Amino acid sequence: MSSDREKLLETHALSAYYGQIEALHAIEIDVGEGELVAVLGANGAGKSTLLRSIMGLIATSGSVSFRGQTLPRHNPVFAARCGIVLVPEGRGIFGPMTVAENLQLGAYLLGGRGSRFEHRQQRVLSLFPCLKERLSQMAGSLSGGEQQMLAVGRALMAEPRLLMLDEPSLGLAPVVTDATFAKIAEIRAMGTAILLVEQNVGRALALVQRAYVLESGKVIMHGTSAELAGNKQVQSAYLGI
Repeated sequence: MSSDREKLLETHALSAYYGQIEALHAIEIDVGEGELVAVLGANGAGKSTLLRSIMGLIATSGSVSFRGQTLPRHNPVFAARCGIVLVPEGRGIFGPMTVAENLQLGAYLLGGRGSRFEHRQQRVLSLFPCLKERLSQMAGSLSGGEQQMLAVGRALMAEPRLLMLDEPSLGLAPVVTDATFAKIAEIRAMGTAILLVEQNVGRALALVQRAYVLESGKVIMHGTSAELAGNKQVQSAYLGI
């Protein structure tokens, strides 16, 4: 676990609700400054709900703290201004808009123009060179892998302190998944903390430092990637060993 001094994000007894249904039950997780942490589990375990709860997109009880400040509930704009950005499952790009326009929208909260914007855009295009060649292309015409790169690039335009990625490898070919995970590692090396939801447990554990395993909306175990990769329950349920 990260020490108190290093903690960037913490949840305290975080529960989430869809109407009367309690989808998350008193979740306690933390992410340290510059750390790469995964949330693992089967379909329906509550992984995406956890990211949406941290972002303030659904009804919750308990609390979320970021950089020592308790975030208000149901206020995703406040979370974004604090430095939390979510790349949702399905990418959420604006297909009828160009690549350049999508990137500009990502920088909206920090001001979508000027030298600061140009600097951020150059950093993103350096990380994803294929986007530089397609700035005037409609985002909806990109390949699945290119759309994922655009979704992550758009998120990075907001200069997040914490980047939350929901199933970034979903629907991608293995070679594109390899490239996506390599970029995630690069982003973390640049100093951005990452909270990663990923169904490909083996690939995730090879990438991250720590992970939490969710089942039926509860954290059933957590530990370092090596500890979880060597856990017989994890091996049987998720790694096919």
